[in-house]
Amino acid sequence: MARDLKIGDKEIRVRATPLTLLFYKQEFKSDFMGDMAKLEKIKDSMVNLDTTLFLQMIWAMNKSDSYPQSFPNFMDWLGSFESIDLSDTALYEVTMEEAAAGFFRGKYTPTRSK
Repeated sequence: MARDLKIGDKEIRVRATPLTLLFYKQEFKSDFMGDMAKLEKIKDSMVNLDTTLFLQMIWAMNKSDSYPQSFPNFMDWLGSFESIDLSDTALYEVTMEEAAAGFFRGKYTPTRSK
């Protein structure tokens, strides 16, 4: 299942697939699931949100949705946005919900921020 996100004036689609894990590891030399767990720990306090980590997750899921088309690297992708409204909690919620739906088929559901 893919979901739509609005970043600045652009609509993008994110999809959590096994390729997401590979794309993330190749681009950032880090584990998607481990980084997702870090974000889940601070979900109630957006003040502590690692925005770069969060945007990297969105990039990997956006790339997965676009596969097999060519896709820009993280810096070029990020540079394509005029602005990002980090106060928009839907951005966080949709991203985490898509990751949960793609990688946890059981009882796991991320909790919504307050």
